[in-house]
Amino acid sequence: MQTVFTLPTDGQGLYEFTSQVARWVKGDGLLTLFIRHTSASLLIQENADPEVQTDLRAFFARLVPPSDHPSMRYLTHTYEGPDDMPAHIKAALLPVSLSIPVAAGRLMLGRWQGIYLFEHRDAPHRREVVAHLLG
Repeated sequence: MQTVFTLPTDGQGLYEFTSQVARWVKGDGLLTLFIRHTSASLLIQENADPEVQTDLRAFFARLVPPSDHPSMRYLTHTYEGPDDMPAHIKAALLPVSLSIPVAAGRLMLGRWQGIYLFEHRDAPHRREVVAHLLG
């Protein structure tokens, strides 16, 4: 069983889509999620306290600043804007696919875990995440 989730973003940040995935899954199996982009990532992360998402975004912004920052002047791929190459670097550091067990039609996530798209670009995008449930 496969589907594609299309997720709109409003720029950099974490966008939870756990409920959409939970409504789609059925039966038992292993769910694989894969993002079809090179400048965004997927995460399983805490969904109880929004400060977690704020701190993650701040950490990665500090770890990989925009290409117009003096510490990033070594970058050569800059023609798509100062957020583009840093977005590719963040996507290289973070997962682009996730595996989640499914039992009796339920995601086997922990109590405070949610599924997030981590948008690394400044501009709004429509991101596609492919879901494959193998049962």
